Amino acid sequence: MSKPQPHHLTVVKTETITANMQRITLHANEIAGLPDGCEGGYIKLLFNAQGSTDLSLLAEEERPVMRTYTIANFSRSECTIDVDFVRHEISDVSCGFAARWAMNAVVGDCIYVSGPGLLIDINADADWFFTVADMTALPALTAKIGKLPNDVKGYAVIKVIDRLDIKAIETPDNIQVIWLLDDESLIDKVKVLPWLSGSVSVWVACEFDDMRLLRGYFRNEKAIPKDNIYISSYWKHGVTEDGHKVLKRQDATEAG
Repeated sequence: MSKPQPHHLTVVKTETITANMQRITLHANEIAGLPDGCEGGYIKLLFNAQGSTDLSLLAEEERPVMRTYTIANFSRSECTIDVDFVRHEISDVSCGFAARWAMNAVVGDCIYVSGPGLLIDINADADWFFTVADMTALPALTAKIGKLPNDVKGYAVIKVIDRLDIKAIETPDNIQVIWLLDDESLIDKVKVLPWLSGSVSVWVACEFDDMRLLRGYFRNEKAIPKDNIYISSYWKHGVTEDGHKVLKRQDATEAG
């Protein structure tokens, strides 16, 4: 079976939605066929080795550089997706191809996008829910927690760069949303929250080192069953996405 071809999307809107988050709205008629509920699914933005979106510059056997992001919103009627990017200073070494492109994008720019990939939703078969994310995973958390029934209870612990990045998000009424700033510890806050009664479903996505600490807490200290836990790192301090992928593979082998 041939591999699905990437979509060629056009920027139709770009806006700063919080102090450190840029939203790019992308359009193509062909994405009207994306599946319902694809919000929260990951996509791959494609670049050449120089960080340009012009894939015609790739050599015949050269593969594009891929950067992973999440669909924040999908409109079938408008044939658009929204993708949120954490903003960086242009001189910042952490400002990779995708973030740099997003901060400079203007209406009419184009980019190739593949996906969406496999959706892994929160296991809803639980008495309560514990979700944790930083800014890179905020679009995914928002999409996934928004699919839960309105009568569920639990926590959403979210770490942002700046107080001005805090924004209203739609959650079930009894999900307590807790915002942390960049100098505060996810693991410290998670550990002091009261543990509720009954079975729990855990969903975590954040920086690599934070992920490992949280995984140890939920798996080892709280002994959460495998089917009730999803934990992933979306990035690592000082490492490119390609380097992060290598570390994730090594870590998965070691963690079992």
